[in-house]
Amino acid sequence: MHEQTLAIHAGYEKDAMGTMAVPIYQTTAYEFRDTEHAANLFALKELGNIYTRLMNPTTDVFEKRFAALEGGVAAIGTASGMAAIFYAIANVAEAGDNIIVAKQVYGGTTTLTGHTIKRFGIETRYFDVRNPSEIEALVDDKTKIIIFESITNPSIDVADIDAIVEIAQKHNIITCVDNTVGTPVLCKPLAHGVDLTVHSTSKYTTGQGLALGGIIVERENLVEKIKGNPRYEHFNTPDESYHGLVYSDLPLPLFTLRVRLALLRDLGGAPSPFNSWLHIQGLETLPLRMKQHSSSALAIAEFLETHPKVKKVNYPGLKSSKQHALAQKYFKEGMASGLLSFEVESKEEAQAMADATEIFSVVVNIGDSKSIITHPASTTHQQLSDRELIEAGIPGGLVRLSVGLEDTQDLIEDLKKALG
Repeated sequence: MHEQTLAIHAGYEKDAMGTMAVPIYQTTAYEFRDTEHAANLFALKELGNIYTRLMNPTTDVFEKRFAALEGGVAAIGTASGMAAIFYAIANVAEAGDNIIVAKQVYGGTTTLTGHTIKRFGIETRYFDVRNPSEIEALVDDKTKIIIFESITNPSIDVADIDAIVEIAQKHNIITCVDNTVGTPVLCKPLAHGVDLTVHSTSKYTTGQGLALGGIIVERENLVEKIKGNPRYEHFNTPDESYHGLVYSDLPLPLFTLRVRLALLRDLGGAPSPFNSWLHIQGLETLPLRMKQHSSSALAIAEFLETHPKVKKVNYPGLKSSKQHALAQKYFKEGMASGLLSFEVESKEEAQAMADATEIFSVVVNIGDSKSIITHPASTTHQQLSDRELIEAGIPGGLVRLSVGLEDTQDLIEDLKKALG
């Protein structure tokens, strides 16, 4: 089926009532047929619903639909995008291991990988996403995962996915792309050999800022990289918490399965059924919305590029952008999503300009139907030093826009007045 059809129908078979809308299964637990059925479920002899921390019928539809759009074999929902990133790391790395992360990532990912993960005994090594060759020197036998973003937030760089995957394949390392900004509609990292994608579904998926959520999507045949790979010994040796289960021996998508059986079981960052239902509603219109977000963002970028107070515009949809060729290669019809950034002379000018907008709201979110303006250096990336801000592509004068679904000309007029 084509994308728009998958967005509306994938993963849902109507129940006995024939409900057109996916039902909200707002329950914590499920009744078993008998004690033997319960025992079989807990022993993994049968698959089925046990407890909503592990699985839920509404969330199951959301996971299957998202995986279908992304081109993956399986997905697992989480309570937030940060939970998805943490679980992707925790599922492969332990004390003494290291992970490789792009310098140009969302501020929450920077603090997670640069600070919190240290307390788990995991080292983070950073590379410049504009220069993937740097990865080679960072790899050793304890490297477990390479993490980067399809479009970086907020520097708006497009990753050369093929170049990064080539290095990862050489060393048999799992790759993980945060595709939140690209969305499964515009960018398909799994089709380029990426192993996992993660998303904050709080952004474009829900589309109206209504619900927190995250998701991990696994590519087909990831087992071939993991089975017998000494980097991922815990997938290839018995899990004593499941009576000696060996994940790589199962005829199932093993990465997301282990997140479900080990991490959701023990850490509990599961999505609520109601939030999963809201994400399902968002997916139905996602292909249509991304066209409008991208179209308006391009028009605004073209306007900003001609404004005398704007030093630089970061938007890969612009033909003048150094990122344009990569956007054409990796993004559907070159549509580069609704996120862009631009630089003015100083931090003070950037903040004053953001405060002067009327339609754009000063909010630290993206992917909403309402347009948003953010000053990253003083908010989402405030914890970074001046040097780290420059390395991440976030000078003091940088302003980030998340272009919504309002009339494009109204948004341009709002920015024109704010810039003065």
